[in-house]
Amino acid sequence: MTNSKRLLIGDDHVLVLEGLSRLLAGEFEVAGVARNGRELIELAEQIDPDVIVIDVGMPEINGIEAARRLSKSRPEAKIVIVTQQLDPAYIHAAFTAGASAYVAKQSAGVELVKAIRMALSDEYYVTPLAGAEAAHIASLNPAKNPAELFGGQLTPRQREVLQLVAEGRTNKQIAVALRISVKTVEFHRNSLMDELGVRTTAELTRYALSRGIING
Repeated sequence: MTNSKRLLIGDDHVLVLEGLSRLLAGEFEVAGVARNGRELIELAEQIDPDVIVIDVGMPEINGIEAARRLSKSRPEAKIVIVTQQLDPAYIHAAFTAGASAYVAKQSAGVELVKAIRMALSDEYYVTPLAGAEAAHIASLNPAKNPAELFGGQLTPRQREVLQLVAEGRTNKQIAVALRISVKTVEFHRNSLMDELGVRTTAELTRYALSRGIING
């Protein structure tokens, strides 16, 4: 092993987790893996990694929301996003959330080690597949403002409840996952509907899809 830096990897696909772990094990210490955003955040507190590698489309808590939280709870850890999403607005949202690097999943074998090294050196990396001006273009695109993408105008708890609702969880399942009462879930759900001007679960789900909170 040429580097003792500790890595935590999050992706909801087992084969991808295994592939990324094999790719990075020769350069770094893979200290843990997670298959959803909630598990990733909990493991980060236990493992204290130097780098956290995150997919955008994570269940329970998506990668951008996880990055937002981890950049506050583990500010010393570098966050590297690995995803198939190359829309400039996603890239801008990732860096706004605290990421240091944005890697295309389809070329991770070539890009990822370099991106992690740059992040550890306090440099930023954006996949060439997105274009050199991707982050700048995103900042100039008012139709996809990062404040709206991933529900940035909502509170963290609202975004969390919204994602779980959109994933098809019942109020009881959400209550168990968040360790709150069913009545509290109902309160947040009703508040979301009022704030977003929607009336049904289907409309909440469409909103979550349109903002990148869940994948279609």
